[in-house]
Amino acid sequence: MYQKSNNQFTKKILFLDIETVSCTESYEALPEAMRLLWDKKSYALHARSTEQVDPACSFFNEAAIYAEFGKVIVIALGYFTNNEKGETELRIKGLQSHNEKELLENFKSILEQFTEQHLQLCAHNGKEFDFPYLCRRMIINNIAIPGVLNMGGKKPWEVPHLDTMEMWKFGDRKSFTSLHLMATIFGIVSSKEIMEGSEVNSYYYTKNDMETITKYCMQDVAVLAQVFCKLNGLPILSPEHIILT
Repeated sequence: MYQKSNNQFTKKILFLDIETVSCTESYEALPEAMRLLWDKKSYALHARSTEQVDPACSFFNEAAIYAEFGKVIVIALGYFTNNEKGETELRIKGLQSHNEKELLENFKSILEQFTEQHLQLCAHNGKEFDFPYLCRRMIINNIAIPGVLNMGGKKPWEVPHLDTMEMWKFGDRKSFTSLHLMATIFGIVSSKEIMEGSEVNSYYYTKNDMETITKYCMQDVAVLAQVFCKLNGLPILSPEHIILT
């Protein structure tokens, strides 16, 4: 049971994870100009491959991770709070929509509720993926970037972003460490029991299963928060103190 309710710094952190898919169901559905641009992107990505890569196949499998060719469909948010017994709980909410603009505006309105509380955002590899991806998609959707995400002109020590992968590196820049790997070495149940991140595009476009994707994203946030606790010398929560809403 998580007893460190007096650690107030955790109360000011919003843990998040996003799920993204390709901007269209298929390569063929792209406007011609975008198909040509993806051809160039795909060629550059696979320039060292000994086999010829079909741009249609690479689009379905890889486009989701690039903000120019993908879109956000799910955002999961988690935060620590105290229940009626004074025990610390992790509450996680999943936001989902086929309409990306609607989803991002909803997310923005939630962030703006925390503005005066010196909010910090935490994600795994968030500085390289989640945070810039959200900013780029907001610009594309003509949404003003909220202050807690907009890092333009800020000094490194002014950036209110936490990144568990960066925390685990301890200055080492040689490798990428997945959240799943960190969960495994810490003995934390991983969200990969539900699905793999590489399957999101298929679950969305082929299976039409937004609910499983959302559950997977929420579980990722649960794992993220637990890993954060481990990295900060805090005891992890028991399952009954993780509330999915």
